[in-house]
Amino acid sequence: MAKDYYQTLGVEKTASQDEIKKAFRQLARKYHPDANPENKAQAEEKFKEISEAYEVLSDENKRKMYDQTGSVDFGSGRSDFTWQDFSHQGDFSDLRDIFD
Repeated sequence: MAKDYYQTLGVEKTASQDEIKKAFRQLARKYHPDANPENKAQAEEKFKEISEAYEVLSDENKRKMYDQTGSVDFGSGRSDFTWQDFSHQGDFSDLRDIFD
């Protein structure tokens, strides 16, 4: 299931950059691992989620891609893709041969 970065930061999809920054700062203070020594592991995980959401939503290009596709995973695509998928089996060095 795709992550909802807006929900992670507690902002609307129409939130301004200032609103996103404000929400991030409040949550970062609340869930920073140093501020939660009794639940450090949980706080660290939450802090990572908040930071990831902020990284995407604070960057106009990443936010636009996220809004359009629900993802910003630029590198994954088709993981089994190779250029060999496009290798040809015949010799097309002279295209006139296919019409003879």
